[in-house]
Amino acid sequence: MARQRATELALSENELVVTRDELDVLKDQLYVLHCAVIDAKTDIAQERHTKESLLDLIQWLIDAAEPVSLASLNPSLRP
Repeated sequence: MARQRATELALSENELVVTRDELDVLKDQLYVLHCAVIDAKTDIAQERHTKESLLDLIQWLIDAAEPVSLASLNPSLRP
């Protein structure tokens, strides 16, 4: 089905059609991950850390990264 749509839209095999909503969600997820990485860098620069603070930092990174790692860009079947 996806190849048929690509042919109809005259797309090359390197082009993909995704909905604006899907792209916006992915951009939001990437922004959250970006913020988590900046927070982690800032927190790591501090001299003293407790086990709990490091675990919180790791959890924040995992929570931010998980949606991105599970994301997939599937071809849109809409015209």
